[in-house]
Amino acid sequence: MSTILIVSEKPSSSQKIAEALGKAEKKQGYFEVKRGSDTIQVAPAVGHLYTLTQEAKHSGYPTFDLKWVPTPEASEHFEYAQKYITVLKKLASKADSIIVACDYDVEGELIGYNIWRFMAPKLKAKRMRFSTLTKEELNESFENLQDVSINTAKAGEARHILDWYFGINLSRALMGAIKAAGRFKVMSIGRVQGPALALLSQREKEVNAFKPTPYWQVFADVESILFNHESDRFLDKSKAEAVVATAPKSGVISKVSKTTYSMLPPNPHDLTSLQMDSYGAFGFTPARTLELAQFLYENAFISYPRTSSQQLSEKLNLKKIVSSLAKQSNYASDAGKILTTTSLKPNNGKKTDPAHPAIHPTGLAPGKLRDDHAKLYDLIVRNFLACFAQAAKRERVGVTATFGKENFKASGAVTVEKGWLAMFPYHEVKDTVVNFNQGQKVAADKIYMEEKETQPPKHFSPASIVKKLEDLNLGTKATRAEVIETLYSRDYIRDKKSIQTTPFGLCVYEALLQHCPGVLSEELTRNVEIEMEEIIDGKTTPEKVIASNKKIVAGLCEEFKAHELEIGKHLLTSLNSALFQAAQLGPCKCSGTLLIRRSKFGQFVGCSKYPECKVTFPLPHSAFIIPTEKICEKCHTPIIGVRRKAKKFFSMCVDPKCETKANWGHKAAATPNATPNTTAASSAVKPIAASSVAKPTVIPSAAAPGLNISKFTSVSSVPSAPSSSSIKPKKTTVKKNETKPRRKKNTP
Repeated sequence: MSTILIVSEKPSSSQKIAEALGKAEKKQGYFEVKRGSDTIQVAPAVGHLYTLTQEAKHSGYPTFDLKWVPTPEASEHFEYAQKYITVLKKLASKADSIIVACDYDVEGELIGYNIWRFMAPKLKAKRMRFSTLTKEELNESFENLQDVSINTAKAGEARHILDWYFGINLSRALMGAIKAAGRFKVMSIGRVQGPALALLSQREKEVNAFKPTPYWQVFADVESILFNHESDRFLDKSKAEAVVATAPKSGVISKVSKTTYSMLPPNPHDLTSLQMDSYGAFGFTPARTLELAQFLYENAFISYPRTSSQQLSEKLNLKKIVSSLAKQSNYASDAGKILTTTSLKPNNGKKTDPAHPAIHPTGLAPGKLRDDHAKLYDLIVRNFLACFAQAAKRERVGVTATFGKENFKASGAVTVEKGWLAMFPYHEVKDTVVNFNQGQKVAADKIYMEEKETQPPKHFSPASIVKKLEDLNLGTKATRAEVIETLYSRDYIRDKKSIQTTPFGLCVYEALLQHCPGVLSEELTRNVEIEMEEIIDGKTTPEKVIASNKKIVAGLCEEFKAHELEIGKHLLTSLNSALFQAAQLGPCKCSGTLLIRRSKFGQFVGCSKYPECKVTFPLPHSAFIIPTEKICEKCHTPIIGVRRKAKKFFSMCVDPKCETKANWGHKAAATPNATPNTTAASSAVKPIAASSVAKPTVIPSAAAPGLNISKFTSVSSVPSAPSSSSIKPKKTTVKKNETKPRRKKNTP
């Protein structure tokens, strides 16, 4: 008879594990199960319970003196973790053995390893390995325990140390530089942030430097089918004009070609392809997709989402999963068709992951899910079913029409057999019917030309930049989305339909490129990822990897210090300019400029010509305001974009009395007449309640006879760039009994 302690990564997982292993009895902070003669106690962590911190507190750089401590000792923001630590220590002191049942990846291995070595180093430790939280797989995992992978845990530890070395030291270097120039601003850069910012900045510069080239296309409209001249683009306008002038309107179909081709089913989802499909279908950012997928995993509806695999093994009992899906009304028909095939062979992709299979449903019916969770679950299930289906067949038709001496071409395609397309509505293909016979005489309704311009390269979308980072082996599947979110939070980038690097973000990139280019190095970051894999495989040691990268960080910091003031002035000039530009909303009726201003009562809109012009408008509380450079057609005031945390983006004009807001607050609400460019998922205009909008700053007469705008902390009171001394950093205060924000993990 023995007492076994099982450590899970999160509270929700501990309950699933306990209930799978037997009749679970809920205790104070853990679950207890009797299994044979053994007592099993399942207790959760809440992510990392130990973190890295400096041996001696100071804010200088470079610093490399680190130690592991319980998270509450490192920051009061992690006080909530203390109760989990207390429970685990108590249970570990009485246990005979310990089992790590955290997520089976590098981070999960490190979480469990730290709990083992710091709380129960004398106990024997084993590992439960699973990809789903289903009862069957958890039992199988418990009955087939494995050794804790020390190499994997050590690789995780090395990654944390290196992310600290790069992230903390280089971020301090940036903040030190701008502070030396006369201003404090929270900034960050890291070994993955740097290359990611470089990719986005280089694309931004390509877009900004792009000079469009005019060209002309000639078309023939035949029976409502548009034929394009075989030359496609004319760079010489006179040649296009000559075709239009000489080509007769009567012609003949000189060539018809038909080819049939197959469209293979989709590969099973890995995390990146799920993030790409989710963004395309619903506009979910990669970070949001991972958040939703994690919920579905923790509730045993899907397999572990942080996987690089696009393959489903026969060991997963795929027939059982499909049979379970056939019992769910939404998928009964498609799953039934799959089950009629002689064998269940998915269209596996090339990418593999030694730890986990591709993302797939478990077959467990989820019942009623919230809207976004339901959407992602449906996408995952339908992709899973589609990967077993037959290939779709399409017929492509190419037609050449000759008018005099000029040839025009048109093409079309139709689906002959739907195959997997019938099961996966998230992949749309359009049928274009082009039905002509060779030798057929035709008449063009008109032959005309259009002038067009070449287009600049496309900005990255939130999904395509994550895919690009994966292609370049920068970061990990679990951290890439978080890196992009950090760039947003630092105001290095912004998004509309696609990601744009802000002027300040470009300035950070250019300053680093000029004075410390190693921070932006793709090769340096990629080498770290390779070294992590070599540690796991036993080809190198953590000590060697940490020592070599420590020298690199020290060298980068030395470069920074040599140019600190120069970098700081560069950053400060750009920051002041960016803040002023971000505050300008549009013209005032007095010919001044309407600006975002701030006071102790909140943000509002005021005129740059105050006190001559006293026009003011309210702005929404607790919101990030985005100038759109658009003007309301009704009230002729600027239109702004409004973004709140965890809320959908919307737009509105700044005048609360505008007729577009006449029905705001009612069920059938009117919408403003224009919106800024946003992603498809957030372009809908939504009204806000009047109570959530800050009114123009009016002080009651009992308190003060008038409004003294000169006392406000505004971005600027005149339409010119402010000096560094006029911009003061915000102070974050926490009221009594108010919950402090949880500190995010250091992002590489």
